[in-house]
Amino acid sequence: MILVFDLDDTLYPERSYVASGFAAVAAHLQQRHGWPADETRAWLARALERQGRGALFDRLLAEHGMTGRAAVRECVDVYRHHRPLIALAPQAEHLLQQLARRPYLVTDGHKVVQDLKVQALDLRPRLAHAYITHRYGLRHAKPSTHCFELIRRREGCAWSDMAYIGDNPAKDFVNLTPLGVHTVRVRTGEHAHVVARPGYEARTVIDSLDELPCALPQAQWLPGAGASR
Repeated sequence: MILVFDLDDTLYPERSYVASGFAAVAAHLQQRHGWPADETRAWLARALERQGRGALFDRLLAEHGMTGRAAVRECVDVYRHHRPLIALAPQAEHLLQQLARRPYLVTDGHKVVQDLKVQALDLRPRLAHAYITHRYGLRHAKPSTHCFELIRRREGCAWSDMAYIGDNPAKDFVNLTPLGVHTVRVRTGEHAHVVARPGYEARTVIDSLDELPCALPQAQWLPGAGASR
């Protein structure tokens, strides 16, 4: 079976990336304006909890009497281009060590941001290939099956020979399940308690990647069942 993983909140906790980005922005603003980095980081964390991600940097700068799009863009650029301090979730680390063949990755998001995450997690040596959907145009972001079709052609396999493991029932599974892909939702991260709309849920729902062998019982991807790639 060909395993394909999502990235954010599937293989690592996305909140750790956000915290890393906030730290990078706070350090930048301390260097540029003298604002204490610890206070800036704490302010951003509180604002995220209370109001969500929208316009965080706009509100931060406004607190200091700064307006204008240039200053906001500068913060966004620092956030997007910083080298993230993130690590695989323990369950993901353990699972990747167990696989009999290298899996694929299909992830949405800004192509520079996602590539830096893949680098920070040292995933490339452990993957057959990482597909960042935005490299193929926004129209090919999930729920598009474009990148999955590229994998299917590359492997010369049927849809039923593939499994996709993700966390977001709003887009990860809706177009793959009808094709026969073994879709598995991991209840982790911000979507952990989301109730999927009719037709959007994965075939199987698990609480941890540790449960994946039970979710895919006919697992030719486990050790001893096939050769390494």
